[in-house]
Amino acid sequence: MQHTALITGITGQDGSYLAEFLLGKGYRVVGIIRRSSTVNFERIAHLQDSIELVQGDLLDQSSLISALHQARPHEVYNLAAQSFVPTSWTQPVLTGEFTALGVTRLLEAIRVVDSDVRFYQASSSEMFGHVEESPQNERTQFHPRSPYGVAKVYGHWITVNYRESYNLFTCSGILFNHESPRRGFEFVTRKVSYAAARIKLGLQKRLKMGNIDAERDWGFAGDYVRAMWLMLQQDNPDDYVIGTSTTNSVRRLLEVAFEHVGLDYRKFVEIDPTLIRPAEVHHLRADYSKAKRLLGWEPEISFEQLIRMMVDADLKLVGKSL
Repeated sequence: MQHTALITGITGQDGSYLAEFLLGKGYRVVGIIRRSSTVNFERIAHLQDSIELVQGDLLDQSSLISALHQARPHEVYNLAAQSFVPTSWTQPVLTGEFTALGVTRLLEAIRVVDSDVRFYQASSSEMFGHVEESPQNERTQFHPRSPYGVAKVYGHWITVNYRESYNLFTCSGILFNHESPRRGFEFVTRKVSYAAARIKLGLQKRLKMGNIDAERDWGFAGDYVRAMWLMLQQDNPDDYVIGTSTTNSVRRLLEVAFEHVGLDYRKFVEIDPTLIRPAEVHHLRADYSKAKRLLGWEPEISFEQLIRMMVDADLKLVGKSL
């Protein structure tokens, strides 16, 4: 029997990689998209003949119920959110509606339509925030430092709550930062890889950055969607930390990206205090030993490979516009 997966956020970075992965597994893949004049299908353009799209909105529960009735999925992956941390400071209420309450609406829709559905929630390392221990595992206390992080904590705990209260098969993947050439330009890794390409090709002279001493555990999004799928194939639902157990600073990100095009980042980078967050998360590092032990999952792409991959993709992208 062919399995069906329903993906919210299918037009995003993770959604596009997950759709590719599931199609490779023989799934019927259905994506939920919001009715909007600005929907960007660029990341899934190469998949559009292989997937189905239905309308739905995390702000509107009736639309989610309708989408579930149309798709009749075996698995639901909730990857949609207001996912850019700086925006959560300027739009905290909207971030809460999508990233927190949106999870509740989707879980409630599943409970009403088909309680046998297996559900994946995209939790985030930003929930750890001001960390009290390093590395962080599934038992590490949450101390979020942004409206986005706070909303993700709600989404995480409501997922646990529906598992414990209604016996639904719900899993949360506490994913650390994961990047790719499909990352949005507003995220720091893509901002850096794109700027390195533009500066190398003489189209840009300076790059403004905020706190370059912040440390993150960065991995490849293509590796992480495999972990999402593995969680829903287990006998019992649970929550898993997914990362690389390696920390790199933004400064190191700059070094790798600019070295790849033969440049010294220090000649081009300018620190802009306005780009520093009101409350910074200084250090994140994953302990993914539980996922390794129970899921058999490990990352395959290193930080350096990832950044060079992104710079190469942006060199190609920028080169096309010349």
